[in-house]
Amino acid sequence: MYIDHPASFTDYYELTMAQGYYLSGMHQHTATFDYFFRKVPFDGGYVIFAGLKELIETIKHFRFSEEEIEYLVKEGFSDEFIHYLKTFQFTGNIYSVKEGEIVFPGEPIVRVEGSLLETQLIETLLLNILNFQSLIATKACRIKFAAGENSEVLDFGLRRAQGLAGIHATRAAMIGGLDGTSNVYSAQRFSIPAGGTMAHSWIQAFDSELESFRTYCKYFPNSAHLLVDTYDTLESGLPNAIKVAKELEEKGCKLKGIRLDSGDLAYFSKQARAMLDNAGLEYVKIAASNQLDERVIASLRNQNAPIDIFGVGTRLVTGDKSPALDGVYKLSSVKGKPTLKVSENIEKITLPGNKKIYRYLNNDGTFWGDAILMDEEKFLERMHHPTFPAKKSSVNDMKFEELLEPVIKNGEVVFEMPPVDEIVKYKKKRFNQLNPEYKRFDNPHIYKVGISIRLMETRDNLLTLLKS
Repeated sequence: MYIDHPASFTDYYELTMAQGYYLSGMHQHTATFDYFFRKVPFDGGYVIFAGLKELIETIKHFRFSEEEIEYLVKEGFSDEFIHYLKTFQFTGNIYSVKEGEIVFPGEPIVRVEGSLLETQLIETLLLNILNFQSLIATKACRIKFAAGENSEVLDFGLRRAQGLAGIHATRAAMIGGLDGTSNVYSAQRFSIPAGGTMAHSWIQAFDSELESFRTYCKYFPNSAHLLVDTYDTLESGLPNAIKVAKELEEKGCKLKGIRLDSGDLAYFSKQARAMLDNAGLEYVKIAASNQLDERVIASLRNQNAPIDIFGVGTRLVTGDKSPALDGVYKLSSVKGKPTLKVSENIEKITLPGNKKIYRYLNNDGTFWGDAILMDEEKFLERMHHPTFPAKKSSVNDMKFEELLEPVIKNGEVVFEMPPVDEIVKYKKKRFNQLNPEYKRFDNPHIYKVGISIRLMETRDNLLTLLKS
């Protein structure tokens, strides 16, 4: 699913710069941009990369429509530039890590090559899609990790999402590891399992809670989850759910589950489990919702709350505690020459030139660390810390993988974009290769990301030239 009218899905200054490049004759200069982020959100140890398929599909349809051309004419853009835009399309190259990959700060996880004008024009689009989906995929991964593989976690976030962001939030949440969604729009478009229970309004619409449960189970006899906290969870909701469950058994059917949506979820889930088990309803599952996130779920797990299904919403789709991934898009080469952005803060000085990423593996196949190299380099003996070069590590004789691969060449898509379920399998495999110390919520271990000596020297030589 791509963004409609992608050419206008941008910041105004991208267009003014593009016109400036065109009118000054610079528009065909070759250029390379890197996409990377500087800080892991949620004070975590990793990021799940997501959004690539939407980005690539949108770039495929990147054209200036008559409507957009008319708007730019009204805005006073030059006739020459307008004429150029009428036939514009992206003809460059894009290299990327796979969706679902585990990535870390400072790594050029997407590299865009092409003319200066076209690589500049897609900046806002790229940042919007990749920053948001990677943020939500990471949050979802943390939530699923807290819940455990044996628990089901569902996305209930559409009604609390920031507008249409809820569409891509659901997709990203599935890549992060969630099991299904209440969001029908995204479920249909991205082939995601859909499901849900009922709202309190259903129960309130009937003369009694018992009647509401019986009516719902009449039409959904083998898939009903009864919401038991509308009036009184232990004195009314659960007894009525048990009564209806027993009536279903007499008809050869089974109640699927009950849902708790308020109160002390640890206490109520334990009481509910005891009441259900005492009634011979051990098969009935317990679902819980209400402002859940990874830390609340971890607390419930620590209290041995017997919850089988978690419904997460607001704190998932809004990226609660870290509402944005600080991904940036920086020029690293122009006219075939490496370039960089200088900053008083050494950590914000960018890495020049066309680069790639090698991931080094431990003997058991787990991730050891990543190195950033110049694209033409083939082999490393050691890598250096990006900001403290005296800190170095030998990578000689270690097995490694190259992470960047071409997805667009000369404007044509050359990588078959997998469906969401295949991306989920890849993410799960890669997450299993990440050692536990990077997954913990408190003070996670910092993953090693180094640079080659050649890249370090290229950067330092450029800094010397710029300061001379």
